[in-house]
Amino acid sequence: MKSKDIAIVGILLAIGAILRYFLAMLHTPLTPNMIIAFYCLAIILIAPKIYEAIGIGFVAGILSMLISGSIFPPANLISEPLGALVCFGIYGLLKNRSKFAPTATTFLATLASGFTFAVLAIIAVAPQILSKYATLEGFIIVFVPIVVITAIFNAVIVQILFIPSNRVLSRGQE
Repeated sequence: MKSKDIAIVGILLAIGAILRYFLAMLHTPLTPNMIIAFYCLAIILIAPKIYEAIGIGFVAGILSMLISGSIFPPANLISEPLGALVCFGIYGLLKNRSKFAPTATTFLATLASGFTFAVLAIIAVAPQILSKYATLEGFIIVFVPIVVITAIFNAVIVQILFIPSNRVLSRGQE
């Protein structure tokens, strides 16, 4: 990866981390992860190799874990690299087919990350989930809308930011 690409990834992950930190301070039952939007934007803009995309996801997972208000922060170490891998693959398939490829890609990557996180949390800390939500269904009823709303929000944010970001990066290559 070029140093310019590393800088872009770093800046975007920092923005996502700052937003995640402030959302975590609200102490909601589950915290939407804005880092996903910004690692998706980074992957879409710099077109990394597959192992670089997974690396971006792993760094995002570390950041998410460190500033998480979630029930099982270590799950981010698996859910974010998987989300980055989904982003990489889906964008590779859609980038030349639709001007809304960033939207669809980010939406699907956020769903992959969010639902992977949920499954890992259910497996790892079911007793904590049951003490907090009474039933597994209660957790799912709370969690699914948050993941879907976060996916929609992330998709819109990335689509809006993609256009000016792509123009700025394209000018730098002239």
